[in-house]
Amino acid sequence: MALGPIAVVENSILELRRALEQASSIAALTGAGISAESGVPTFRGPNGLWRNYSPEQLATPEAFARNPRLVWEWYDWRRGLIRKAQPNPGHLALAELERRKPGFTLVTQNVDGLHDRAGSRNVVKLHGDLWLVQCTGCGAVERNEEVPLQGELPPRCRCGEALRPAVVWFGESLPEPAWERALQASGRSELFLVVGTSSVVYPAAGLAEVARRAGARLAIVNPEPTPLDAGADWVLRGPAGELLPRLL
Repeated sequence: MALGPIAVVENSILELRRALEQASSIAALTGAGISAESGVPTFRGPNGLWRNYSPEQLATPEAFARNPRLVWEWYDWRRGLIRKAQPNPGHLALAELERRKPGFTLVTQNVDGLHDRAGSRNVVKLHGDLWLVQCTGCGAVERNEEVPLQGELPPRCRCGEALRPAVVWFGESLPEPAWERALQASGRSELFLVVGTSSVVYPAAGLAEVARRAGARLAIVNPEPTPLDAGADWVLRGPAGELLPRLL
């Protein structure tokens, strides 16, 4: 007798839970979807607009060169939204998985810091950190968690030059050290989790294929279908905050 959809999901959760228990090296890639569950607007979602601008028009080096104050007004607004957000059970489950598995690496496309606040420590931030600022002159990087930002916009470095958010903008390359760490973690993983990402943004989406070529099994946790589903060993359709805690 064929199993119904609920039974199939339960079997998949049970199988994946066992695989996680048995694996010594695990990597996870998270995207905007897991933070959206905490109320953080996504770049491509219906709440992804600010005033009459799209993030693609503001999150670029060219936009910052044209109007750094406008760019910082948007980031100040965004930091305020994120400060009010809290890590959800999906974030907490990944932090718990790290505590249980010393060979766990979390790779994220998110810049909001919610994984850090959830307790994750071995985090590779492919797109930077919204709570760091970088000098456009001397290159110095420092943490700034003021909400709202104090003083003039854009904020200034001690050297006098403008500070920018230490995030990867459209048209910029990923930071090489973070990318190398992500490649290494993916290549040595026995099980690779893809959580809350559409898997269409490269090069991050290619990490799953790196893991598969190295022999890892692939699990997808996402509310919507992704291009990786066809080659995955497990596909769990639903919110990370509901599904990830059930894998522990």
